Amino acid sequence: MSECPHAAELPNPEPVPLSETCLECLAVGSNPVQLRLCLICGLVGCCDSSPLRHATAHFTQTGHPVMRSFEPGERWRWCFVDGSIV
Repeated sequence: MSECPHAAELPNPEPVPLSETCLECLAVGSNPVQLRLCLICGLVGCCDSSPLRHATAHFTQTGHPVMRSFEPGERWRWCFVDGSIV
């Protein structure tokens, strides 16, 4: 995994997750495939394999660059700006 300037700017400690699932999926009756946690604000959104891709939509709307997997046992992080695991 490489470091990017966006990962270096992340808050420490990580933000508290705002929910345990993608609330936008829940609101429309969709099922997330996997979940992602925004490391800037704590929003939990569904991954790009999910029908509505709320994690990517969150990045597009806010510019928050780095999310991590919110799946049990996974800790990898993705930078949307750099298009890489960080």
